Amino acid sequence: MKDGLLAATLTLGLALCAPAFAATAPPSPLLGRWAVDTSRMAMPPDARPKSVTIAFTDAGKDRLSMDVDIVYAPGNEVHSTNAVPLDGTSVAVTGTPEADAAATLRPQPNVLVVGLSKGGVPASTRIYTAAPDGKTMTEIVAFYDQDGKPAFRTHYFTRAP
Repeated sequence: MKDGLLAATLTLGLALCAPAFAATAPPSPLLGRWAVDTSRMAMPPDARPKSVTIAFTDAGKDRLSMDVDIVYAPGNEVHSTNAVPLDGTSVAVTGTPEADAAATLRPQPNVLVVGLSKGGVPASTRIYTAAPDGKTMTEIVAFYDQDGKPAFRTHYFTRAP
């Protein structure tokens, strides 16, 4: 009886500790390059950007590099690259007309939450979710419209080469 109880206790203990002994965690399905499907954007076709791509790269030490390239309808381009901690700490960001500070969390391997502000004023919150197959991603953007009312929009991405 004692041997059976000891074996069961050891088996349970090893099962609970197994994740701690794993060699490496699988990479986040968010990592890689993504292209927005501009045809699905909720705006008139002539106002839509020509292209939007986002690349997420592991920047080490629980940090994520975000490279964003946007070509707007008139042809002007914006490129920003920022490495942000994944612990919710607010950091300065550059190269984007939408924000000068960001706080980022990754609550699950396939989910990224980014809070943005500009000049100390909230700008938007973005929630990126990669599909289980890693082929598509959605971005839900929570923001304030011109009347100061909260609003949402969704962007649909596919994995880019």
